[in-house]
Amino acid sequence: MQGKVEICGVNTAQLKVLSQKEMKELLLRTRAGDKTAREALIEGNLRLVLSVIQRFDKRGESPDDLFQVGCIGLMKAIANFDPTKEVKFSTYGVPMIAGEIRRYLRDNSVIRVSRSLRDTAYKVMQCKERLVASLDREPTLEELAREAGISEQEVSRALDAVCTPVSLYDPVYSDGGDPLTVMEQVRDERNTDEAWMEHIALKEAFKSLGDREKQILRLRFYDGKTQMEVAGLVGISQAQVSRLEKGAIGAMRKNVVVS
Repeated sequence: MQGKVEICGVNTAQLKVLSQKEMKELLLRTRAGDKTAREALIEGNLRLVLSVIQRFDKRGESPDDLFQVGCIGLMKAIANFDPTKEVKFSTYGVPMIAGEIRRYLRDNSVIRVSRSLRDTAYKVMQCKERLVASLDREPTLEELAREAGISEQEVSRALDAVCTPVSLYDPVYSDGGDPLTVMEQVRDERNTDEAWMEHIALKEAFKSLGDREKQILRLRFYDGKTQMEVAGLVGISQAQVSRLEKGAIGAMRKNVVVS
């Protein structure tokens, strides 16, 4: 989005900026039904929409589409904002604009969730917007659950279900050089190439043992038997079990090192 001057035919370099005094006056006139004031208020807050959609510029969506959706959120914020409360319009407007964009991304996502879960998430987001306006801060999970009349677990599940997916190639950190991506942070510690090679080497080393050594190792390390119990099952002394066990392990270790 950087370097883009026009979005939806609007020259972003020439967007108006309203003073607090102008904002308050236009909000009061708009609330009284003045359509001209409403239009001026919308035009004077397009920079706010632009700043919000920049948060979503890596989602692969058209900036023009996001800008239009953001403008819908702006108009909803203007229609619902109460200028008599001691809350800045941007504090109320930003969550409304962002919420509208998230709903758009959710409804157009390739990942589908159930209608009931989407409805719950929509209800929770509406509650969140109301709480942000009244508390002048982000509500806690407990406050959201109480406002929505559902459990904290349901709130968390609903919001997670409609959360915009993160690309594995999204940058998570940059110190001025090449950025560190999500892909580079995700690692399977168990199923690495080294682990697979070690597993294959051990399997091949085990195959090279004699039948009695295999039986002893299975009883000792798979079935968890003691050397005395193994001796009784195999029909030899405990000392012989100990000697055969050590010999088998030594042979396997030698084969793994050599391979």
